[in-house]
Amino acid sequence: MATVSIQDITKHYSDIKAITGISLDIKDKEFLTILGPSGCGKTTLLRLLAGLEIPTKGDILVDGNSILDIPTRERDVAMVFQSYALYNHMTVYDNIAFPLKMRKLSKQDIDHKVKIASELLDLQELLKRKPSKLSGGEQQRVALGRAIVREPKVFLMDEPLTFLDPKIRTQMRIEIKSLQRKLGVTTIYVTHDQVEAMTMSDRIALLEKGVLQQVGTPDNVYRKPINTFVASFLGSPSINLINCSYLEKDNKIFLDAGAFKIDITDLKGLIENKKGSEFILGVRPEEIVMVKERSADLIEAEVFMTEPLGSEIIVILKIENNIVRSRVESGVNIKIGEKVNININKKKIHIFNKSGEVIL
Repeated sequence: MATVSIQDITKHYSDIKAITGISLDIKDKEFLTILGPSGCGKTTLLRLLAGLEIPTKGDILVDGNSILDIPTRERDVAMVFQSYALYNHMTVYDNIAFPLKMRKLSKQDIDHKVKIASELLDLQELLKRKPSKLSGGEQQRVALGRAIVREPKVFLMDEPLTFLDPKIRTQMRIEIKSLQRKLGVTTIYVTHDQVEAMTMSDRIALLEKGVLQQVGTPDNVYRKPINTFVASFLGSPSINLINCSYLEKDNKIFLDAGAFKIDITDLKGLIENKKGSEFILGVRPEEIVMVKERSADLIEAEVFMTEPLGSEIIVILKIENNIVRSRVESGVNIKIGEKVNININKKKIHIFNKSGEVIL
């Protein structure tokens, strides 16, 4: 199909820096998700790829060839919009067939391509209906069908599941990923939803304020975040970030959070000679284990609040002025105000400097 290379792309609107210096290589047949909060430049980047915007600087290559001078209609990319952008006065058949009619294909070729797409997306029984008579999930499949019939080198998807209810959204995640694997089309998918990114992607590219923060597999980005923004954006509930300082005492090294200390002597070689320095300790909720027995190695906490989620309970704990979150299995008897002890898995902690950049 196609490789895509984004080379130092920048897009500024007067004083607004939508995107700055993004370089990114997307592999053939890869499903890459561009993830980030609202206003981070995700859709702008997608529109640049589609030819709906012109970059201030940089280049975009498909299969090694620049596409910046190629008109939008001729770029051999298909975009699925957030709003689906279906024509309400047309039937499902005509919506899917529209890009083929624009290319002036024969009626026979159009019928054949629409038939294949409708069978792939289970739309055969809906071809005579208008979009207003379809559910949100059905409309989404029609939008996908219109993209498929073009047989593009690249799919571009701009938050296509935003307006679907949670149950349909879950099903559509499965359908889109399955479809992408079946077709083998290089896909660039934009979302602000970390669940979509984690469950669908081969790799994730995380943006903040128009700047690329980190690229990697979902597991790599989750387990090895490059900074506190990446660490806190991925994961629900979010990672616990605790301000602390470097402390040497009795030939041991600690991270001192005031209310508690963590012995990191074993990590001395990574952050030694930092006496007095300030750090940020990052701990995922699943790496905080609650026990009721008391021990010198454990940290005393108070149960401040609980959030039952069916299969698990999120426990909000107070350690003096610090609030941290932990996970426990559903059915565990926990009472608000109860004193508990917690153990932090030191093998899974993250340590960031005061600027938020990872050290460990």
